[in-house]
Amino acid sequence: MNERYLVEHQTRDRVPSDYENLLGDSIEQAYAAGVHDLPGLCAALNDGRTPSPNGMLWTPDLFEQEMKRLGA
Repeated sequence: MNERYLVEHQTRDRVPSDYENLLGDSIEQAYAAGVHDLPGLCAALNDGRTPSPNGMLWTPDLFEQEMKRLGA
């Protein structure tokens, strides 16, 4: 019987970009601060000056589009 194991980043096909790392860190910081809703997350990204893909303010629609584009 094969034992299951987790290989770190086993589904990743490339190293995350600096942008992806920054976005991920910003999302983690928002969650750690108690933000758990999409409008609040977008506000936290904007307050933290986390760059968006188009340079505009984060909105729920933009966040969802970006997560879809990134494959999240």
